[in-house]
Amino acid sequence: MDIKKLQTLVVDALEDVKAQDIALFDTTHLTSLFDRIAIASGTSNRQTKALAASVRDKVKAAGGEVYGMEGEDTGEWVLVDLGDIIVHIMQAPIRAYYRLEEIWGDKPVKLGAAKRKSTKEGEEADAPKKISSHLAAGKKAVAAEAVVEKKTTARKPAAAKATTTAKKAAAKPAAVPAGKRVKVGAPKATVAAVKALKAAPKPRAAKPKAEEAPAKTVIKRIKKAAE
Repeated sequence: MDIKKLQTLVVDALEDVKAQDIALFDTTHLTSLFDRIAIASGTSNRQTKALAASVRDKVKAAGGEVYGMEGEDTGEWVLVDLGDIIVHIMQAPIRAYYRLEEIWGDKPVKLGAAKRKSTKEGEEADAPKKISSHLAAGKKAVAAEAVVEKKTTARKPAAAKATTTAKKAAAKPAAVPAGKRVKVGAPKATVAAVKALKAAPKPRAAKPKAEEAPAKTVIKRIKKAAE
């Protein structure tokens, strides 16, 4: 039987019984005894046995050969030998302990590629998926353009404007109309000095004494003798 058809049968048989974590690996570069190795997990002894029986029955129904089965007694690890493919059906703790993927897992085979294109499942797996036009992945890429951000000046509320205007008006002296006099208050120090001078007693002028009266000057005229 063709290896691709055989691996398709194995994967379908495992999926029919709800196998977990199905993995398929290409081993042609590691050994000449078999070409593929399949690993799957079961949740209980009953499920592992059912998975092995599903693989056996499906391969035989398709005209393939089953060379042997091992581990059916305990159900912890059941091995199905199909010649070109070895199928390991294990419970999760056993699979985590032996780590067969680390030994044979150099070349994993995608499960979609494991199905033949002639089958309905294979056609669905290989068909390109349609992307809805409303999704971002379905839209054509648009060349990015530079965006110039405009600076916007925050508008002050009317109350703040009125307060600012009032402060500015108070800071500036009021304009004096032409032809009018403006009374400017005298400094406090000047007002205090004027009050002190008014309150102080006025000094009286001293009268001149009699003896100190100015002396009178007597001018005598001298008549000239007749010649």
